[in-house]
Amino acid sequence: MARAQERAETPQQCVDNEPIAQPGDDASAPAAPAATVREATLRKLPRNILQDQKDLWLFPTKLAQGHHWLPATLIVGATAGLIATDPQTMPHFRQTNAFSGFNSVFSSTTSAGIIAVVPAAFYVASLIRKNAHDQSSALLAGEAVVDDAVLMVVMKAITRRQRPNEIAVNGSYSDTFFQSHQSFLGTGSSFPSGHAMMSFSVATVFARRYRQHRWVPYVAYGLASVISFSRVTTGAHFPSDVFLGAALGFAIARFDVVRQ
Repeated sequence: MARAQERAETPQQCVDNEPIAQPGDDASAPAAPAATVREATLRKLPRNILQDQKDLWLFPTKLAQGHHWLPATLIVGATAGLIATDPQTMPHFRQTNAFSGFNSVFSSTTSAGIIAVVPAAFYVASLIRKNAHDQSSALLAGEAVVDDAVLMVVMKAITRRQRPNEIAVNGSYSDTFFQSHQSFLGTGSSFPSGHAMMSFSVATVFARRYRQHRWVPYVAYGLASVISFSRVTTGAHFPSDVFLGAALGFAIARFDVVRQ
């Protein structure tokens, strides 16, 4: 009897191992949402790309609100610095034969093939293995490449920069912007490097999605760096084109596509 009275007087502290809210506790406060991992399917891909493009072209509004100023300033500043030094840097690559063997291996066609084949082969292998995560990774890499292509065409059409190999080896590499007449949309112009954009986008998707394997980021970014460097040694792009392309490719994949 005494034990029953004591039990009645003692407030119950838990039910089913869950603590009971005490006075002053905010029992209605929502739990913090768990981090989500973005996945892709063939059905979701068009909608994802449209959302990416919306976020991409509205990025200036985020800058106007005071967000992302530091990385944006660093990238713009570094690009401007490289543009200023391009006329002095580029002749060294045009006048040397030191990279002839390297250039024959990493030609424009070969580099583009690597960028396209890696996600495609990964997707086919994932279908065979019926691995949904790998399928999503390959589709996200393709999504990033599409996003890159849209921005690249717009920027090339506006800037119309001559490629270094359009200029005589001993010619002047100054005043190259708004000088290219390769095509109406400017797809043959130099600024920025599409190969650098796409290679770093694909590398970033795989580096982020498989970062539990410590070797994957090294291989992915290493190959992207080699492809990007080849654009300078072959005379297809100036160093500033490659730097900006790599930075944009990384940012698009990291913050618009993968988002983790």
